[in-house]
Amino acid sequence: MTTGVRRRMGVEERRQQLIGVALELFSQRSPDDVSIDEIASAAGISRPLVYHYFPGKLSLYEAALKRASDELAGRFVEPPDGPLGARLLRVMRRFFDFVDEHGPGFSALMRGGPAVGSTATNALIDSVRQAAYVQILSHLRVENPPARLELVIRSWISLAESTALIWLDGRRIPRGELEVQLVHDFAALAAVSAAYDEEMSGLLRNMLKDEPGDGPFGDLVTRLIALAS
Repeated sequence: MTTGVRRRMGVEERRQQLIGVALELFSQRSPDDVSIDEIASAAGISRPLVYHYFPGKLSLYEAALKRASDELAGRFVEPPDGPLGARLLRVMRRFFDFVDEHGPGFSALMRGGPAVGSTATNALIDSVRQAAYVQILSHLRVENPPARLELVIRSWISLAESTALIWLDGRRIPRGELEVQLVHDFAALAAVSAAYDEEMSGLLRNMLKDEPGDGPFGDLVTRLIALAS
């Protein structure tokens, strides 16, 4: 019979383990409700050892947010192939996958948690929004966006955040419906802006020219026609 020997982790490996454990706990409950003792127990180490790697829960929370923000930003990456509506729908599905998996942590990040208002937290939130913005621009194949297009995209990103937070509060609307609705919202915001600006009108026509009738954008048109009839 052999006795297992616990392998000693290196400094960075232990830090990454603690970040992973903290992120898992923060994903299940609000970070305010998670103690250092719980994190230490889940990691299989002592409370003082946690403080050896992180000065306090705030620094560990920020490190966990950094990992989560990198993952969330990656959910907006989508190959620029096929109709735009279908691409945006895949992005929204991955976005809601993340929200579903990290509900309390996502809510705490957007509504406020142990690090609310801190420079590091604000920078992480902004980095995710900027990554999403850059990805949407790449899908539209626009390098120097006009002011109205920037307003449309950033407004839509904020709308996606707000929609996800409302959905988490009871999940009263089917998730799949919200994913499609947000894609429709993007088209609607672009259409309203195009009604006021010729450059946006040209961008909208270019955006819709390859959209199939049975895609998300075609579905929106069908619904609007039915509503008006």
